[in-house]
Amino acid sequence: MNEAVDEAGWDVEPGDEIEPLVQAVGKLLKVCREAAGMRVAELGEVLGYGEDMIRKMERGARIPRPEYLDRADQVLNAQGHLRAFTKDMERARYPKKVRELAQLEERAVEMLLYSNHNVHGLLQTPEYARALFEMRQPALSADVIERECAALMARKSVFERDPAPDLSFVQEQVTLERPLGGKMVLRRQLEHLLEMAKLRNVSLQVMPTDREEHAGTQGLIEVLKFADGTAIGRSEGAFNGRPVSSPRDLRVLELRYGMIRAQALPPRESQTFIEQVLGRL
Repeated sequence: MNEAVDEAGWDVEPGDEIEPLVQAVGKLLKVCREAAGMRVAELGEVLGYGEDMIRKMERGARIPRPEYLDRADQVLNAQGHLRAFTKDMERARYPKKVRELAQLEERAVEMLLYSNHNVHGLLQTPEYARALFEMRQPALSADVIERECAALMARKSVFERDPAPDLSFVQEQVTLERPLGGKMVLRRQLEHLLEMAKLRNVSLQVMPTDREEHAGTQGLIEVLKFADGTAIGRSEGAFNGRPVSSPRDLRVLELRYGMIRAQALPPRESQTFIEQVLGRL
């Protein structure tokens, strides 16, 4: 059994609201296979997947990858009935908390994002993201790391939206200098930041370590604003870290973020700073 077999999908999280849909897709997979007159072993041989994996998907215990549905649709002559669920299964593969965040990001027209420990997830390269997940304690399994990395990279579709949302990032200086994953990983991460900073809808600023006044000492801040005038935000150091949506609470976060932006280096100076860090590696 090759590596592709193990990556056919991920187990369904118990109690996840997506579970009924995954089970329905599994039943459809079985119906299409039986209608094509194929046994599990035969389908597995054609597609390159183990029998146990296919049975798990058919009973809804395993989330099939979109590419698996696409290939099965062709082999079983399902006339697009399996392929129709590729986007649903793409979303279902990711942890519930990530799906919920991605849905909010897909709706947002403006994002205010301050990060103080690591480069913000939307700006991370795959190598940098993997290094962070591999450092988690207790250690995450290889399967969980793959799932988390894939979910994080999928969120980057926010940059491909049209019209694109306005994105404001403020990064602590230390997040640009700490070589998490090694110097080569950091080098590629800094190069990626410079590429992202060139986008017209992206503002990237650096908060220098030598600032004597800092409005972000209470931790990260995220505020997402939507087209209907509503918003949602959270901060490690406010409201017990819970998401808030009331105008009064949001005003606190926006005020704090506004001060952080004012205290940080302007975008052009921030790019120069990143280039200097890159030059020292």
